[in-house]
Amino acid sequence: QVDLVESGGRSVQPGGSLRLSCAGSGRPFSSATLGWFRQEAGKEREYVGGISKSGRIDESDTVKGRFTVSRDIANNMLYLQMNSLRPEDTAVYYCAATYQPPLGGIPTTPSSYDNWGQGTQVTVSS
Repeated sequence: QVDLVESGGRSVQPGGSLRLSCAGSGRPFSSATLGWFRQEAGKEREYVGGISKSGRIDESDTVKGRFTVSRDIANNMLYLQMNSLRPEDTAVYYCAATYQPPLGGIPTTPSSYDNWGQGTQVTVSS
């Protein structure tokens, strides 16, 4: 089990940038596959991007070219750099971790992750 705490969410104008952080404690990120998800009110949780134990990075087609996932293993931190933000990016953003990922890469379904943070709200509005 790893405890995850997200931070960095706030209100921002369209076209702006934010960097979300996720701090982990209890187990090393170097052994985990990590993911970012987001959820709008009344909708299902949506995969944003992730990073495998080996360091392979993936972003969903919806955010590719605007968002970047990264990690700092030494400090057990996961990051989501978000640029060119749009109103449709408004959501609660969650980080997640799994220490038993399925074969074949970075899982994109919430049920594949068994460790979750509490979420941080991002609002994109003029």
